[in-house]
Amino acid sequence: MTCLPRIMVAAAHKSSGKTVVSAGITSALVARGHKTAVFKKGPDYIDPMWLRLAAGRAAYNLDFNTMTRNEIRSLFQGKAAGADISLIEANKGLYDGVATDGSDSNAALAKLLRIPVVLVIDTKGMTRGIAPLLRGYTDFDPEVRIAGVILNKTGGSRHEEKLRQAVETYTEIEVLGAIGASADLDISERHLGLTTPSDTSRTEGFVDRAGTRVAQFVDVDRLVDIAASAMTFPPVQLVEAPPPNMRGLRIGIARDEAFGFYYPDDLEAFEAAGAELVPVDTIRESCLPDVDGLFIGGGFPEVHAAALSANTSMRMSIRKALVSGLPTYAECGGLMYLCRSLEWEGKVYPMAGFFEADAVMHDVPQGRGYVGFTTSPAASWPSARGEQRAHEFHYARLENLKNPVFGRKVTRGHGITGRYDALVQGNTQAGFFHLRHTAQTPWVTDFLEFVSAARERVAVKSRSA
Repeated sequence: MTCLPRIMVAAAHKSSGKTVVSAGITSALVARGHKTAVFKKGPDYIDPMWLRLAAGRAAYNLDFNTMTRNEIRSLFQGKAAGADISLIEANKGLYDGVATDGSDSNAALAKLLRIPVVLVIDTKGMTRGIAPLLRGYTDFDPEVRIAGVILNKTGGSRHEEKLRQAVETYTEIEVLGAIGASADLDISERHLGLTTPSDTSRTEGFVDRAGTRVAQFVDVDRLVDIAASAMTFPPVQLVEAPPPNMRGLRIGIARDEAFGFYYPDDLEAFEAAGAELVPVDTIRESCLPDVDGLFIGGGFPEVHAAALSANTSMRMSIRKALVSGLPTYAECGGLMYLCRSLEWEGKVYPMAGFFEADAVMHDVPQGRGYVGFTTSPAASWPSARGEQRAHEFHYARLENLKNPVFGRKVTRGHGITGRYDALVQGNTQAGFFHLRHTAQTPWVTDFLEFVSAARERVAVKSRSA
């Protein structure tokens, strides 16, 4: 196949500034007229929002947990096609992952896609010590091509010069640039990670500032050359099941500051099936539009709890629709919104009140990481596929549950109780797990078929009345 120019931006550990540098590189590339495709390794909703803002196009996740290697290669090839260059932002450190053999690490992804790696090193408090760190990273797996390093958060010209001398004296790695520590390039962190663009008052101009700083202090032309040197790999042709014909179905989707955790390829799967996604603003709109089904993803309902609670008409509209049988699927923040109340920072806010349960935010994660589950007969769409994989990241627990019916048995992770996830009531299923539409877990197809069947039952009942 034709070489797809590409680089991976990785680091030695999390919170090294990868997202800021990745967004800055992307912005600088776009400013130079390069059509840039962007990707994020692993399950993540927030970092891709910043990449999307910089690239002006959707950022796609490449995840060993939910995708086969061929699916990863196929998705990358499809979304990188037509772009001048692709940038993949790693997660955590280059060699970090769950598997002790490194088979799900960023390094494994770099080898799978034959991507040259640019390391971003947080240099705060470091001088000569950067050399053994870099030598260790290059020697640990010679099959991983570390093509350069960006010195991040440097403390001035003297500090930068010491770092450059150490790298040039003791390693063969090229220094591609140095970015000084600056408060105006910080993306603040909170309990679920980085702040989202919609919740950051300084968002306007941030990506441009990052791009300007990268263009000034990083050799962007050399980055383009490194990307162009990526090795080719044979194309992957996946045999995919044709999407179901769901033309005419209208699926409401919560899209506002409180709910925004959605994978773009999942949403594309809705559209490929012919379903129309109808945005729903749970903060400002007064009632649900006319829809056949409803999807409420994750997000930060706790941060916007006061506004969600104040919109009584929408809360009651959603509750009434669900009680009347509207097919609904909700994840994490969506589950919390459908509970009786949400408690955060000592305050309790009324929510939709569909489930007899109270969501309570805690100071430490109640479920975090990769998960596995099997479906129960009570699930809205039971599956015989065996164990399925997903992920969770929540500080909330459900308390005061009354007569719960669960749709999933947890094989790994926590979910709602440690043993079960996914409350099922009427035509609604809501859990803490975040699903990804893949060949192993084609949840979008399952949900649409569930919605279609529910609509047909209503039509039959109406005709017989």
